Amino acid sequence: MAIRVQLDRILLERRMSLTELSDRVGVTIANLSILKTGKARAVRFTTLDALCRELNCQPGDLMTYEPGPGEAHEED
Repeated sequence: MAIRVQLDRILLERRMSLTELSDRVGVTIANLSILKTGKARAVRFTTLDALCRELNCQPGDLMTYEPGPGEAHEED
């Protein structure tokens, strides 16, 4: 998948643990870990909203688009 989650970097910058973030946003550590490791297939907007609120960031700070082979956007 071409979407990469940058949760590790944001947590490091904020000096916050996954446990602390879990407590603040009301999402289990297991679910945050799935998101952090890039294994998530979807993210609810309510979860994204809570993450952005607690991490004081924009959705684009949490996720990036990095196309792999065969995923590059074709120019018209």
